[in-house]
This record gives sequence, C-alpha cells and structure tokens, in this order.
Amino acid sequence: MKSELLEQIRAELRAQLERLSKAAFEAHAAATDPGSKAEGKYDTRSLEASYLAVGQARQVDELAESLRIFESLVLPDFGAMDAIDAGALVEVNLAGERELFLLSPASGGLVIPSKGREVTLLTPASGLYRQLLGMRAGESLAVPKLRVLAVN
Repeated sequence: MKSELLEQIRAELRAQLERLSKAAFEAHAAATDPGSKAEGKYDTRSLEASYLAVGQARQVDELAESLRIFESLVLPDFGAMDAIDAGALVEVNLAGERELFLLSPASGGLVIPSKGREVTLLTPASGLYRQLLGMRAGESLAVPKLRVLAVN
C-alpha cells in the first residue's frame, strides 16, 4: 500500500506544481505588463500584482522542493508492534473516527485518497506527528483523544 500511496502523492504534487506554476507565470505577466502601470500615486495594482507574483513563486519553489523529496523517498516497513517513526503509516481512532496518517518529511496537511480512504500527511512541524512518535499499536493519548490501531 505504501508504494501506491507514494505514487499518488507524487502525482498530486506534480499536478499541484503544474497548476501553481501556471498561476505564478500569469501573476508575473500581470505584474510586469505595461497596462498595470500605476496611473496615480494611490493606484497600487502593479504593487499588488508584484506581491502576488512573489508569493506564488515562493510557493512554487516550496512545492518543487516537496516533490524533489518525494521523488527520492523510500518509506520503511514497520511491523505491527514497532514504534511509530518517520515514514510510518498509522491508523488511529481519533475522537471516534478512524483516520490514516503518514508521517512524512514534507507536504503536511496534504490529503490523498487511497483505497476508499483518505491519508493525511503529517510533518515534524505538526504537534500530532511529535505526539505519535514512539507510540505503538494499542497505546492511547488523552489529548487529543486518540488510540493507535495499526502501524505499517
């Protein structure tokens, strides 16, 4: 399941990168278009377009870096009773709902549909990621109310 999941993540990141790159190119074109030149001292269209272009270019760079990471990423296999660590696919009962989380190095918050379920990517910046580290199947957390069901 993990190799299929990795391919789905890569495909989603490629698609996002393509969409965002196009939007960043269009924002750059709008920012540098002679028609967006300020017509008065209170006309900020050009400045706003420039800020948008810079922000989108930064997002493109971050997304490209995430894709680079996932292109070379190999997820380790975990036994049912192994401690949770980076690369683990973890099934939990979170406040009465079954959830799947992948402890990944990048793209936190990305949700990938997989085999009729959704897998949410968690990165080390996430508090939940840090709480899950070292836990094993059957262990629980009080806040958030969570029980680890399986580690893959």
